Amino acid sequence: MSVKSNNETKVYNGECLVLRHFEELSKIPRASGNEKGISDYVAEFAMQRGCTAEQDERFNLIIRKPAAKGYEEVEPVIFQGHLDMVCEMNKGTTHDFANDPISLRIDGDMIYARGTTLGADNGIAVATALAIIDMPDMAHPELEMILTTEEETTMGGAFHLDASTLKGRRMINFDSDREGILFVSSAGGVNIYHSVPIQWTKQEGEAGQPYKLSVHGLKGGHSGDDIIHERGNANKLLGRMLDDLRRHTVFQLAGVHGGMKVNAIPREAEASLYLHESEIEAAEARVQEMNRILSEEYLQTDEGVEITLQADASSHPDGRAGSSSGKVFDDATKTSVIRLLALMPSGVLSMDKAIDNLVRTSTNPGVMTTDSEAFVVQSLARSSHRSQLDDVLRTMETLAQAIGCGCRHDSFFPGWPYRPDSGLRPLFEEVYERRYGKPLEVKAIHAGLECGVLIEKLPELDAVSCGPNLYDIHTPDEHLSISSVERTWAFLQDVLQAMKE
Repeated sequence: MSVKSNNETKVYNGECLVLRHFEELSKIPRASGNEKGISDYVAEFAMQRGCTAEQDERFNLIIRKPAAKGYEEVEPVIFQGHLDMVCEMNKGTTHDFANDPISLRIDGDMIYARGTTLGADNGIAVATALAIIDMPDMAHPELEMILTTEEETTMGGAFHLDASTLKGRRMINFDSDREGILFVSSAGGVNIYHSVPIQWTKQEGEAGQPYKLSVHGLKGGHSGDDIIHERGNANKLLGRMLDDLRRHTVFQLAGVHGGMKVNAIPREAEASLYLHESEIEAAEARVQEMNRILSEEYLQTDEGVEITLQADASSHPDGRAGSSSGKVFDDATKTSVIRLLALMPSGVLSMDKAIDNLVRTSTNPGVMTTDSEAFVVQSLARSSHRSQLDDVLRTMETLAQAIGCGCRHDSFFPGWPYRPDSGLRPLFEEVYERRYGKPLEVKAIHAGLECGVLIEKLPELDAVSCGPNLYDIHTPDEHLSISSVERTWAFLQDVLQAMKE
């Protein structure tokens, strides 16, 4: 397939084959659910270079590259990543993720996108697969490269994948974001939806003025990253502010929205309110007090957090605040929505007792929406222990029963258990220490990886996960280290070569 140009000249002018392919991939839209274009491109690229490429109806790919000379008797190995990317952009950015290429820029050692997510999660795995395919003389066993779809939403591609033809029982997942760390276990998870039916009524009184209550300035990030899991959640903070306001003022609620992706900690959220003139001063005082409190609470993690309360002239046809009487939630609906947000679990629920600094169980209320019928909160719960994941589900169901709203769940994905008898783990450790003269760090990760899904299909699968340094993923600040990609690419080649030893 042809690809669009995202720059008049090349952004990356270095020699690393992975990064050259990554720039080409950035021209191809690949939002979750829109992977046909990227899947077709990779399949055609592979077949033109003598590999086989199987594409299923979900656009998953299994690409096979024969063993290099001298490696024919070595056990095959699977290389695995995903084709799709999270699509978020800053306010004020004009970008169509269904059609536009990602515009890249380089700042020192880092590659960024202009106002959008970069797509290095997991475009760097796809680019690495293309680099492997593009090197005819590379030393390696027979390779089976699995590139899945919908990983960022439901892991639907991995669940749908037919693994029965795979010969490999060793797998290198390339969907991690810290160089020098080898991940050997990951959490399972489930999407949970709370739905409050809305009873609408007319806002009371001609003096009621429309306002926007907004939370912004948070950093957000991947909800499975242990390092950032204590960052502020805009949806939760908005609920906290609404609960505070109802205790000190009288207002009517007309809508609540926040977040874009359930697996990204929301950076912004807003509520539409109606306030009578007599309540505005008290409401502004509560917002000011909450900003003082949050500036202390989030000094180390989200120093830019801010809550604002502003008149919303856009709510009215003639542009004058308070000139029109809109529909609002009735009192029972408003109370249920605020109670749900106040009681909704968010963030770290427990830490692992065996592995230092590893989150065991967490929830992320990632997306809030209001339509004509219901207010809905979508949360992602994760845990490395199935029993605790079940406990979170029971808690969420009990919360719904107490408030009187609906609760359902879907998109369960299994965890990836630690394997004490792994053969891949010591191989990676040995090659890393030989190359760098220091030990490779071995860790578990709280994020969900496709390893768990594939291990359910192939219980004997021995898997590890690695990757280059990638920062602020799932946000428009996402950036990728050039030098780390170069080092990780060289290390991966060493590992594949060492599989003959």
